[in-house]
Amino acid sequence: MGYTILSFPLPLSVVSLFIFCFSIPGISAVRYPINVWPKPTTFLWTHPQAILLSPNFTISNPYHRYLTTAANRYLRQVLTEHHQPLFKPPLNLTSAPPLQFLIITITDLTSPLTHGVDESYALTIPSSGSTDATLSAHTAWGAMRGLETFSQLVYSKPAIVASGLYISDVPLFMHRGIVLDTSRNYYPVEDLLRLVKAVSMNKLNVFHWHITDSHSFPLVLPSEPELAEKGAYGEEMKYTADDVNRVVEFGMEYGVRIVPEIDMPAHTGSWAEAHPEIVTCANMFWWPAEAKWADRFASEPGTGQLNPLSPKTYEVVKNVVKDVATMFPDSFYHAGGDEIIPNCWKVDPSVQTFLSMNGTLSQILEMFVNSTLPYITSLNRTVVYWEDVLLDPIIKVSPSILPPENVILQTWNKGPNNTKRVVASGYSVIVSSSDFYYLDCGHGGFLGNDSQYDQPPGTDPGNGGSWCEPFKTWQTIYNYDITYGLSETESKLVLGGEVALWSEQADSTVMDSRIWPRASAMGEALWSGNRDETGKKRYAEATNRLNEWRYRMVSRGIGAEPIQPLWCMKNPGMCNTVQPFVS
Repeated sequence: MGYTILSFPLPLSVVSLFIFCFSIPGISAVRYPINVWPKPTTFLWTHPQAILLSPNFTISNPYHRYLTTAANRYLRQVLTEHHQPLFKPPLNLTSAPPLQFLIITITDLTSPLTHGVDESYALTIPSSGSTDATLSAHTAWGAMRGLETFSQLVYSKPAIVASGLYISDVPLFMHRGIVLDTSRNYYPVEDLLRLVKAVSMNKLNVFHWHITDSHSFPLVLPSEPELAEKGAYGEEMKYTADDVNRVVEFGMEYGVRIVPEIDMPAHTGSWAEAHPEIVTCANMFWWPAEAKWADRFASEPGTGQLNPLSPKTYEVVKNVVKDVATMFPDSFYHAGGDEIIPNCWKVDPSVQTFLSMNGTLSQILEMFVNSTLPYITSLNRTVVYWEDVLLDPIIKVSPSILPPENVILQTWNKGPNNTKRVVASGYSVIVSSSDFYYLDCGHGGFLGNDSQYDQPPGTDPGNGGSWCEPFKTWQTIYNYDITYGLSETESKLVLGGEVALWSEQADSTVMDSRIWPRASAMGEALWSGNRDETGKKRYAEATNRLNEWRYRMVSRGIGAEPIQPLWCMKNPGMCNTVQPFVS
């Protein structure tokens, strides 16, 4: 087994000076642990100390295409980042020789990056008696999580690292991700790469890419090139096969799966630019004047749904699915299935004829699922649908055509109630409850000439124009238990969760601040939980750690928004709702 040795020198004169000058008092590891986000599941630090990195510090790892790249990246980072914490951990610098090596061992170098891959790792950093730190993992992907932890334990200039500790870590949930909508507004590839980088440093492992919708079709497909030619916002607002490959490969280097979503049969108005014959109610005003909400054509501006009664629909859909599955190697394929609006189908003559013969809209959806689901699964994909295909009150399919072994459902309505309904039906579930995990909520509405904003002073503003208000604070996200109300058996069907940024009012200018550090809060809750060893919610303890972690993310180029004034960090406990007890 070949090993890769990576090294970058530190200036020896600076190291020597630092050894003589550095001295700080001892601390309690329980009271003042160094910041690691998300918090490890096991963190043993009996005698907290720090140790210098050697001028010739190296990382030794078995060769692996992506792990070797990651090890190289982390080595550069720990020796050049020179992170200065808001408050330096008061750790004694040991008199032991500087740390020379981080030695990585892997049990299985062949495990692919896929759902359920083992991400556990164990990290030991000695304070004396050895100049080697060790990182052991079952897979390369677990080793990447351990490298991130190691990087967060390094700080200052010259670089020093927390020592005398042992960390054993494994996530509670296997699926931890972020949904980003790139149809309503376009995001350049560089922004997507920055998102993947931040996903990885927060130990999330999925970028769920909602690529297309009624508003635009930015993905260039070899079999259906006219979809992007006519459906993208512009020539510079497309994702080519090379762009996709770049994102997918970048994800592999960071241990992040890229799961594509091509929403259908609803949310497909942009398809009509190239194929008007297969889309119903395209380019109609979304909510006709004087019409009831039930008679709308879409739930927001941007109408159009694929017509399952047209044979041409399936020719185009199969071309799209084939190309997308080729471009995205992940085992999950998200096929959408949400928000099918009855009136959009009912205005089509072929649908009217079908209904006049005692057919139903649910039967039309079943035709679509029966014609597309087997094709997607034939490509060795597990299909993810939004919950609507099973739970919508008007248009839904029979569970008999959604085999649980091939289908995962993603919840977004009614919080834990719909999660309960899905798992009670025997399906695995990904939780994205809009009550807790929608990052676009609370920013008002985007509709023009909206009279609700023209009211006399003192008028109740209602939801402020945001259907899913209020704004989801990091504490709201952190405290949500995604298995709430489930039995032990039902809880096993919860794969994990995804926060979502829908882009009606977002693009690359606000992407970082809308997502981070709120997604970090979900990251810890799904990695090691939101409770301490006694079962008590630990959001109060997490506040200072998240403040510090947000500050470090910013230093790494992620524009995460602040959660408190810095004054709160300088005055611990003074920004709580209840004054802390002082003994």
